[in-house]
Amino acid sequence: MSAQHAFASLNLALPPAPKPAGVYKPCLIDGRHVYVSGHGPVLPDGSLITGRVGRDLDKDAGKAAARQVGLTILATLTASLGSLDKIKRVIKVLGMVNAADDFGDHPFVINGCSELFSAVWGPDHGIGVRSAIGMGSLPGNMAVEIEALFELA
Repeated sequence: MSAQHAFASLNLALPPAPKPAGVYKPCLIDGRHVYVSGHGPVLPDGSLITGRVGRDLDKDAGKAAARQVGLTILATLTASLGSLDKIKRVIKVLGMVNAADDFGDHPFVINGCSELFSAVWGPDHGIGVRSAIGMGSLPGNMAVEIEALFELA
């Protein structure tokens, strides 16, 4: 099944692809790779999921925020490439969690994005290498920020 069809079968809606909030590109194609800048959990109305995981949000809400970041990344890829089918595989995901000092379930939270990518591109091409780290703060107090690297088809 193609990535576009796999995504359609999930019955999920993409939020609007965010515009840069600074001096950077949302994504950059370099040869056979697409680098995606750090994205936040943009909701359909353009607002962000905010708060510290482990204080304002529990880990399940953090995981849902990471899934929303994944959807935001998919929105940027679709806006930039025209189709998710132009992506061959996920290479790397860097997930940053706006976490309370005593929170330690960062990998669980970032699974929200990783599980989405696996559902879109399958377990062989949708799962790449990954880091999941806690941060003292993130821009706009967003709950999760994720950047990713993809290989073009």
